[in-house]
Amino acid sequence: MKTLTGLAAACLACLPLSAVAAPEDAYPDKAVRIVVPFAAGGSTDVVARILAEKLQEKFKQPFVVDNRAGASGNIGAELVAKSPADGYTLLMGATGVLSINDHLYARLNYNAARDFVPVSYTTENANILVVAPGLPATDVPALIQMARTKPGELSFASSGPGSSTHLSGELFSSLTGVKLMHVPYKGSSAALTDLLGGNVTMLFDNAPSSIGFVQQGKLRALAVTSRQRLPGLPNVPTLDEAGVKGYESLSWSGVVAPAATPKGIVLKLNRAIDQILKSDDVKARLVQLGVEPVGGTPEDFARQIKTEHDKWGKVIQTAGIKLN
Repeated sequence: MKTLTGLAAACLACLPLSAVAAPEDAYPDKAVRIVVPFAAGGSTDVVARILAEKLQEKFKQPFVVDNRAGASGNIGAELVAKSPADGYTLLMGATGVLSINDHLYARLNYNAARDFVPVSYTTENANILVVAPGLPATDVPALIQMARTKPGELSFASSGPGSSTHLSGELFSSLTGVKLMHVPYKGSSAALTDLLGGNVTMLFDNAPSSIGFVQQGKLRALAVTSRQRLPGLPNVPTLDEAGVKGYESLSWSGVVAPAATPKGIVLKLNRAIDQILKSDDVKARLVQLGVEPVGGTPEDFARQIKTEHDKWGKVIQTAGIKLN
């Protein structure tokens, strides 16, 4: 006679596949945490909060943004990498965490390629070269000339060592031959505060967090780091147009999950986020912030991560940047 356990297993095996619940069928049935590895107020945080709002509406479960700033995003990334792979802890990743940091740090407690599975390539955006309105340099050529007459005295803030805002400044220095002093902060909000206070000279900030200050006249935009001008700042030239030929530096964000997260959950999230990014109201909100919605499959996002990893690895190696 079969044991009860054996009988139950035999009966389960006889059921049609459609009758066996897959992990994604009930997902999510409780709160989902989206870890943002940077301080509140930056571009990654802004995008995460828009997605969280819409995902909560769609799934009727809380999607909570949890800011875990520090160590260029590594603290938050490590937390997610070591979380249960059940879809209830996600990472709002960005260029630095997913494609740059392993070039910069000799010892990381996570490996982006091994420990995460791509879910959705959400957005990309240019950085804006912003300065305080009182700075004598009113355009990029004047800023370069000013930097050449005061080598090492002009400072550029960043949201942290190895961040896209940092590497945008290093790329500017490399292509123009000027020497600037890097001043890292824990997130772009703190960097913006010191720029507004006149404590640093410039910032290559993510468009979503600084475009409002530019539109209000509190900061002056000298250029954008993309190949095309931003719709929200049509009169601000690209750095290439301003004379720094070949310059391009984009920031991007995307959702990843712990590596062993069931594929069905990954695809369910991907479809939901893709639908959100295509909705007219979200597109309008993102474009107003200077952000371009992307979307696509998890495989599309995986290719983006790999391409950017290779690109910035070469820049970092050439510049000789190493953080530990």
